[in-house]
Amino acid sequence: MATRTKTPSAQDSFAQALESLRRVATRPEIRLTEVPAPARIAPYAVALTGEVIPGGDEDDLASGRFVLLHDPSCPEPWGGAWRAVTFARAELEPEMGADPLLGEVGWSWLTEQLAGYGLRFVAEAGTVTRVISESFGAMGDRDPSVEIEIRASWTPLGDDHGDHLLAWCDVLCTIAGLPPLPEGVVALPGRRR
Repeated sequence: MATRTKTPSAQDSFAQALESLRRVATRPEIRLTEVPAPARIAPYAVALTGEVIPGGDEDDLASGRFVLLHDPSCPEPWGGAWRAVTFARAELEPEMGADPLLGEVGWSWLTEQLAGYGLRFVAEAGTVTRVISESFGAMGDRDPSVEIEIRASWTPLGDDHGDHLLAWCDVLCTIAGLPPLPEGVVALPGRRR
């Protein structure tokens, strides 16, 4: 007697991906919030905002957005049925704005985090932007500020969507200036006021 293996539907695959994202346990400094996802890019989508808030009540050190798209038709530019589309921004120390390698370093923060989780992906693309703000006139007493923005997308291969989210969360922590946690170490929550 022949047995037939049921191929999971796109809806089932997306439900599994959602469950994988919702099971992610991040560092206590990170607050993830599910927000409305873009509706016209792919048949299935989920979006999360992320903020790095070290003490829980303070201003964020970094923020961004992680969007996971699923299109069973496998759009040619994606090279697969899934696409992670991300944005991360943070203010940096002013002297970093003059570093000519800041763009390359910012991109390596992303690719090294993905590789560090052993994730497989293709068709990665993105930009790293530095914004240097100087104030003049009545606002001339403000110090210059430097922000970095990392916009990236890639096609995850496999079903480890939660790990892709974790890698992105680590990028948020990196641009926020938080030290990496050694494997097996859990960060203690910051002091509450």
